[in-house]
Amino acid sequence: MDHGIIAWLIIGAVAGWLAGVLVKGGGFGLLADILIGIVGAVIGGWLAGLLGIAVGGGILASIITATLGAIILLVIVRAFSRRA
Repeated sequence: MDHGIIAWLIIGAVAGWLAGVLVKGGGFGLLADILIGIVGAVIGGWLAGLLGIAVGGGILASIITATLGAIILLVIVRAFSRRA
């Protein structure tokens, strides 16, 4: 589904915030949460396509997909930051 830039910012903010809440350690701040949410949307969409999972269309489906991708991204980022 094609969203406008404002919708992507809102989806990114919500997904990044949700991922920060769900993954131990909290978020990184508003701008970083938006970025993590948008990158998470790309990761989540790619993984859903790779696995053949159809989440559906609309804002809610985009938030779910982005949140799952952002959670994966946060887990990876935090795993590497602990080693450093």
